[in-house]
Amino acid sequence: MDPRYSLDLYFGSCTGCSKALYGGQRACRAMGHLFHDACFTCSACSKKLSGKPFYTVSGRIYCEEDFLYSGVHPSPEVCSGCGDVIMDMVLQARGKSYHPSCFRCVVCRRGLEGRPFSVDADDRVYCVSDFHRVRAPLCAACRAPILPTEGSAEAIRVVSSDRNYHVECYSGEVDLI
Repeated sequence: MDPRYSLDLYFGSCTGCSKALYGGQRACRAMGHLFHDACFTCSACSKKLSGKPFYTVSGRIYCEEDFLYSGVHPSPEVCSGCGDVIMDMVLQARGKSYHPSCFRCVVCRRGLEGRPFSVDADDRVYCVSDFHRVRAPLCAACRAPILPTEGSAEAIRVVSSDRNYHVECYSGEVDLI
């Protein structure tokens, strides 16, 4: 094939500058349009975007950094767990946003996406079993934590004179002195 033929092959007009695109020029296709590589740039910083992630807002093209950090994107979700911007799936829990991988129990670090969880007074998130184990009241008689029975989500306890007891540890005696 004659190399001069491919150099003269017309592909269309560049959306950026409206000039012709020929076979020998570097070009790219984005959003269904053709661009010279030099014309496919960020609207804010003019960085070349061919082969890189980009975003469009109101018909303007932005590099990832300008889209996320320059106010072009109205309010990027920030993960309450790690503080980084959330680029893909957002998990909403307790009125906050998380990366699914950041929504974890503070004790065992097991992911809590789609699982029941509890929150303590300091706003720390626990899986239910760790919450009961760590935050459970201690029995005044045997000093062991009062935990839910297997298969239950709630612990049964007796409270007498501001003291907690396992049902089986409570003797029913009241000391009035």
